[in-house]
Amino acid sequence: MFEIKKPTASNKTIRMPDTLIEKLEKLAAQNDISFNQLVVQCCEYALENLSDKNK
Repeated sequence: MFEIKKPTASNKTIRMPDTLIEKLEKLAAQNDISFNQLVVQCCEYALENLSDKNK
């Protein structure tokens, strides 16, 4: 049977260096995605590609 699933998300305030924010905003704009989508993708990639000693 078909079930509609709604992904969950939460709000979290984080602090980043201004220069990092500027780079991420530019990259997001160049790729026509939101800043938030880019940050999520970056974090997911980093977690999936941790070295074995950091897992």
